[in-house]
Amino acid sequence: MDMKKLLLLLAVLMAGVSGGQAQTAREVLDKCAAVVGNKTGVKVSFSMDSDRYGAISGTIMLKGEKFCAQTDEVSMWFDGKTQWTYLKKNDEVSVTNPTDAQLQAINPYNFINLYKQGYKESMTTSANAYNVQLTATDSQRKIQEVQLTIDKKSSTPTEVKMLQGKNWTTFTISSLQTTKLSDNLFRFNPKDYPQAEVIDLR
Repeated sequence: MDMKKLLLLLAVLMAGVSGGQAQTAREVLDKCAAVVGNKTGVKVSFSMDSDRYGAISGTIMLKGEKFCAQTDEVSMWFDGKTQWTYLKKNDEVSVTNPTDAQLQAINPYNFINLYKQGYKESMTTSANAYNVQLTATDSQRKIQEVQLTIDKKSSTPTEVKMLQGKNWTTFTISSLQTTKLSDNLFRFNPKDYPQAEVIDLR
């Protein structure tokens, strides 16, 4: 085998090796979705900075489609169908059955389903993270763009940026832990808020 053929063979083999190791944006998102969508549940500590709503911080617990978010001003529960939103300053709870579009705007972790339809993906990498961008293929989508920073080792998201209209919202994740969560955590318990006014908007 002459030198040119040997070099060509080596090049093909190296391309095959690197191609096997490289991950596509979809594969990275699938792994991240598996972590966030853990069947027993996850607990996340986050801070949010929004062009529209300002800065807040808190925790969010997730289990499948269910979530419970707690901040200093607002608490939210969603059991897969019904959502309860408690406003501390008004001591009132509104009850709704949100649409998929409304849920996308409320729950930053809906990207685990969002990317599977209606968005095109692109990705760059840094030393420790994958940087994935989702762009809506339909201009009528409520969320037009999502930018994700995903840790290479753990496949956990460390930052989620969403564009709604002209407003950006950035979620920075300080911790994400898998844990076993009871379904009761995702429903409003009136015994915990005995004086709250309940407004049923369903």
